[in-house]
Amino acid sequence: MSTYTAHDKSGAPIVGTCTFNADTSDATAAGAEILAGKTAYVNGVKITGEMKNNGAVSGVISKKADSYTVPIGYHDGAGRVAISTTEQAKIIATNIRAGVSILGVTGTMSGTESVKVQAKTVTPTTTQQTVLPDSSQGFNYLSQVTVNAIPYNESDNAQGGKTVTIG
Repeated sequence: MSTYTAHDKSGAPIVGTCTFNADTSDATAAGAEILAGKTAYVNGVKITGEMKNNGAVSGVISKKADSYTVPIGYHDGAGRVAISTTEQAKIIATNIRAGVSILGVTGTMSGTESVKVQAKTVTPTTTQQTVLPDSSQGFNYLSQVTVNAIPYNESDNAQGGKTVTIG
C-alpha cells in the first residue's frame, strides 16, 4: 500500500492511499515472445527478451510459383513483398489474351496482332540442330521448317553391289 498526494482543480491537496497489485503469477510470456534486449516480469521473475528485431523485412516474387517466408521475429511494419519489377513490366494488357485478367490487368491481345513469321530450310548434319526463328531479324516464330533430303547417290560397283555416297 502506498500513500500519494494529488491536487484538485483549485490546487487543494487530496490525500489518499493506493493499492498496487504486483502479482505476475498469471503471466504467460516467454523470452522468445519479448523483443531482444527488453525485460519483463513473468511469475515474479525478471526475464530478458530473445525475439529478433527484423525491422523492415522485404522480399521479391519473381516466378508464378514463388512464395515468401516471413522470418520469425519482430517486424516494424515498414517491410514489403512485391512482384519483381521485371515481371511487373510483362503484365500489360497487350501481353494477355483478351478477356483474361492477370493480377488486375485485363488483356487486350486478340491474337491477330502483327507478327513476323519465318520459314526455314535446313540440311541434316551429323550433330543435333535446334531450328529457331532469326530473332535478330525480327522474326517471332517459324511457320514452317523444311528439312532437305540427305545428299545421297547410288552407283553400281565392280563387285556387283551398290556403292552409296552420302554428302
